[in-house]
Amino acid sequence: MADIFDNPILCKDCNSRMKQTTFEKNGFLIRVVVCDKCGHRILHPNDEAEYHRFVDLRNKEFRVKMRLVGNSYAVSIPKEIVSFLREMKEQEKKMNDMVSLCFEDFGRLSLDFNSSLKEQKGNSRIVKARELKVVKNNKPVLHIRHFSDSANPKNNKTQVFKKIKEEE
Repeated sequence: MADIFDNPILCKDCNSRMKQTTFEKNGFLIRVVVCDKCGHRILHPNDEAEYHRFVDLRNKEFRVKMRLVGNSYAVSIPKEIVSFLREMKEQEKKMNDMVSLCFEDFGRLSLDFNSSLKEQKGNSRIVKARELKVVKNNKPVLHIRHFSDSANPKNNKTQVFKKIKEEE
């Protein structure tokens, strides 16, 4: 089946030829045609529908089971999510492929099925700030602040504050 974006498209407002381009929204590359004169734009209908399907899945909360398998735990991923990932052109992988698992925060894990895409992109930026406090016998002993920026590594810094032991 032919794609509508394979043909020249004229702007409905000023009747000039529109240019094809893409933009990224929440990790999705959406094809669009834009008029240089008036700024009118048309999103590719398939990309727009796929994006709305992603938003619907993202807003849905799934209840899944966690099971002990050998020395590890397994979490079942709903078929809706796996089917969606497989249908995307970037996700033509076998299910035995490795995914990245990250412990983001207390009580929060993330799975990354696109780790190779992020490495290829090259323009991603990660900024992290962490604060750790060590307490012994209900008294603060050590306080650490760490800041890192992947775009500006020279600004990375770690501050350590030690509590001086008080004499009894």
